[in-house]
Amino acid sequence: MKTKRLLSALLAAVLAPSLVAPSSGQAASDAVSEAASTPVLVAVRAAHRAGVDRVVFEFRGGLPEQREVVYVDRLFADGSGRRVRVAGQALLRLRFEAAQAHTDAGVATAAPRRVAFALPNVMTAVRSGDFEAVVTYGLGVARRTPVRVETLRSPDRVVVEVGARFPTVQRRVWFFHRDRYTDNREPFFVPVLRPVPPGSLATGVMDRLFAGPLPREQARGLRLLRSRATGYAGLAITGGVARLRLTGGCSSGGSTVSIAGAILPSLHQFDSVDRVVLRDPAGATLGADGPGDSTPECLEP
Repeated sequence: MKTKRLLSALLAAVLAPSLVAPSSGQAASDAVSEAASTPVLVAVRAAHRAGVDRVVFEFRGGLPEQREVVYVDRLFADGSGRRVRVAGQALLRLRFEAAQAHTDAGVATAAPRRVAFALPNVMTAVRSGDFEAVVTYGLGVARRTPVRVETLRSPDRVVVEVGARFPTVQRRVWFFHRDRYTDNREPFFVPVLRPVPPGSLATGVMDRLFAGPLPREQARGLRLLRSRATGYAGLAITGGVARLRLTGGCSSGGSTVSIAGAILPSLHQFDSVDRVVLRDPAGATLGADGPGDSTPECLEP
């Protein structure tokens, strides 16, 4: 009997580790998996409140450990190093690490890459990077003002507050209406209202044009018809003539409509503008000295 009891005890001692190991091993695996998980950006939204524009970045799975918000002159795409154009008179770069804006299968979790806002200061948010656990955004703003960053829980959010304690007035910006063009129902370009600083109305309108339509306006069929242009430069209004140059590229792609259809009416709304001289990136245009508006050859069908 004693021999039997001794054998049973020895057998239990040998089997015990194998019975416990799967449970403790699974717990260790779960702990490692949880510790190694990367916060995922799932939404970007914005609103104006109490003199500030609040841009909210919502994450799933925690907050990025490092959060950097700084004014920069230019924005570059992570990985490729290519310049990313962001509409506005000043540019904020937001950098979140460790973070990602896609699933493990590579599907984007925070779409679209560019989103426009009709706020007094912040006009657009553009994702320039989602690479090696770093997510980067550029915020295009009308004025360089103080910025404050805070974090909130339930859900996990990084809130970027951009000062907006300055007056604005509503002015019209024209966008291409895809559905009207498809149905051949003129006008093919329609106006929407945007807030712009009263001291620089034409510049404010052009910045809002290149920021693009709001998500709800896109749902109605409105689009920014870029004609390969990434922005504008040299805007000046003298003697009743508004002069500006496209930057980036310029091509109608053979279409009868182009970005000129948005720029011309957006500038003609001002009493100080009798005609518009729009040039291509190289400075060329057609009929610069004529009585009417002038547009470059690259925007011809």
